Amino acid sequence: MRLGFGLAIILGGTVLVRADGPAPTAAAPAPVTPATTATPGATPAAAPSGAKIQFETPTYDFGRAKSGDAIKHTFTFTNTGCETLEISNVRPGCGCTTAGEWTKKVEPGKTGEIPIQVNTANFNGPIMKNVSVDSNDKSQPTTVLYLKGTVWKPLDINPQFAMINVPPDTQSGSTVIRIVNNMEEPITLSKPEVNNPSFSATLKTNQPGKEFELVVSIVPPIRTGYSQSQVTIKTSSATVPTLTANIGANVQAAVTVIPAQITLPPGPLANQTMPSITIQNNATNMLTLSDAETTAKDVQVKINEANPGHLFTATLTFPQGYELPQGEQAVFTVKTSNPQFSVLKVPITQMQRPQTPVPGAVPLKTSGLHVAPGNSQVAGSSKVEPPLQPLPIRGQ
Repeated sequence: MRLGFGLAIILGGTVLVRADGPAPTAAAPAPVTPATTATPGATPAAAPSGAKIQFETPTYDFGRAKSGDAIKHTFTFTNTGCETLEISNVRPGCGCTTAGEWTKKVEPGKTGEIPIQVNTANFNGPIMKNVSVDSNDKSQPTTVLYLKGTVWKPLDINPQFAMINVPPDTQSGSTVIRIVNNMEEPITLSKPEVNNPSFSATLKTNQPGKEFELVVSIVPPIRTGYSQSQVTIKTSSATVPTLTANIGANVQAAVTVIPAQITLPPGPLANQTMPSITIQNNATNMLTLSDAETTAKDVQVKINEANPGHLFTATLTFPQGYELPQGEQAVFTVKTSNPQFSVLKVPITQMQRPQTPVPGAVPLKTSGLHVAPGNSQVAGSSKVEPPLQPLPIRGQ
């Protein structure tokens, strides 16, 4: 029997082979193209559209600058979009910062400039200024630019305005102003000059040529209220030949009264009116009040001591129909235990009634006087003019 197939055993595996022909050639595997792995949830990147503004740097650090020097810097930007970039506005954050003539339109791929200047005359120490740039970049319609650095003064006087608060129980008050020389060369200072005799100033040297203290004091007798003065010091520096310090003093009164005057509505009063007066004792000693009264007739006065010895409220009750005589005023008085304020007084006035016009009065345009209809008598005058007579007609 003729065998059509042969059996071959190779390496423990069984293979069928044709006996009448060569073994078939195995087909080469098809090349596999690596698949791109997509990030879950990712959106395919869109081609850039519109105008887009991009600055080389949005912050300029000018380092250290002397007070009074102008800080100048030009910010450069590029339009990285595919449409024309338009800069509609440049808005400095404060009055000390100004913008020069900036590039209004920039084509794609081109650059533009925004010049900025900062006036440092009134600064001392670290500063940071901002500028807002408005454009048609839809992704960021407003871009904020910054200028930062440290401003130093050759001669630093701190504070430049000093305040002295004097309590009512004291007869003196002072403040200290420090003067620092930031220059390399030492300086000398002259004797302080004060333009108000109610103040005095003395100069003390802490470090020769470098650090000083200016002590400003109030000269007795001290007057209640607010006052101010200016202290001037000449220096040996050609850069800063004169230093100026402003001083204010607030001397608190031992007793304060609020309000200083009571004004009533026009009389007769339509309703009962109860204005109040606050009496504040600012001294440490206890205050007592006595004999509170008013010259206004039929008006009741009641004293309430909210904080014993320190805070009082006087309530005045004006009855319905009350009216002060025309052109007169009343007064509220109360005695105190403070010898400087033995008697406190608060005037009482009343608003005038609006004048009622005369019924039927017709205003005269020429004189402003009123004439009653059918009568030639001028209001406010006793003179009566005769009635007008008709003029004679010619030919009669």
